[in-house]
Amino acid sequence: MLEMTEIFERRTAADIVFDRLQQEITALRLLPGTKLSESEVAKRFGVSRQPVRDAFSRLASLDMLLIRPQKATEVRRFSMQRIAHARFVRLSVELEVIRSACAVWNGPRAKVLDDSIAAQRAAIDSADAEQFHALDYAFHTSLCELAGHPLASETIEAAKIKVDRLCVLSLGRAHEADALWDDHRAMAAALKRKDADAACAAVRKHLSRLDDTIADIHAAHADYFE
Repeated sequence: MLEMTEIFERRTAADIVFDRLQQEITALRLLPGTKLSESEVAKRFGVSRQPVRDAFSRLASLDMLLIRPQKATEVRRFSMQRIAHARFVRLSVELEVIRSACAVWNGPRAKVLDDSIAAQRAAIDSADAEQFHALDYAFHTSLCELAGHPLASETIEAAKIKVDRLCVLSLGRAHEADALWDDHRAMAAALKRKDADAACAAVRKHLSRLDDTIADIHAAHADYFE
């Protein structure tokens, strides 16, 4: 029994370390290229090195850390190839989701998105980029659920994780959050009209916005890229 308890506690510690580091990497509190030491992270969280090692492995599987044997582990830099693939996958799924949503859209579903859009506006007005980022994610998750494809959000999340840090950088640009908010409103309006073509066009425009900023981000932060 004691042995099982120790295993449970170790897993819990690994989850805590994983969640915290993932948040810090995504929010760019840990910048691309930052070196991480198992022993230093273990000391910081008051745990042994094993849960830290487990957390590092999980983060590496999400392309958030680069683990090199006999060398320092570091926060992974952006890869243009991985970004392009992730965006292709996400666009394909989100287009099918919004087409499905158009077929079943109604008043109660519309209210869910309207409430989300109002919360996003409040986050923008208070200059809370991290809150807006979380609400943006929740908006797309809600779309999957309302369309009757809740599991699609898992595929979207897997693709989104690979570009989340770039999204944070782009949200720091003037008016970027406003533009994304306008896209969400356009998507919601098209759904209310059950206009699948307009809804798909709004999704394409929404997901293409990051393409317009990648070159500028690369120029300003070339050391963040592989």
